Amino acid sequence: MEGIDLKSMPLDELWALHETICSILARKLEAEKRSLERRLNELRRSFKKASNETPERRPYPKVHPKFRNPKPPHQTWSGRGHQPRWVRELLAAGKTIDDLRIDRSQLSGRRHRR
Repeated sequence: MEGIDLKSMPLDELWALHETICSILARKLEAEKRSLERRLNELRRSFKKASNETPERRPYPKVHPKFRNPKPPHQTWSGRGHQPRWVRELLAAGKTIDDLRIDRSQLSGRRHRR
């Protein structure tokens, strides 16, 4: 490029040089883009493979409900996590947590630990 005097070149030659450079740049950019997309796909595949190889969590036993809403009785709570709204409302109304406790002796056919 040292031998080219751009200032003294005619406009037509400068424009032709410009178009040549643009087409070369477009080809090189497209090739670089394809290369990067190929690499990205490889990384995605290896990431998916690595994430699928994570060890499984140990199985947790099912937690049975310990508390029941008197009205409606289908609402239950195991005693874990945040208190449900119905528990908070009943406690605020003067009930105790023991008033909501499910009597394990009334459960039919279910084995439970003591």
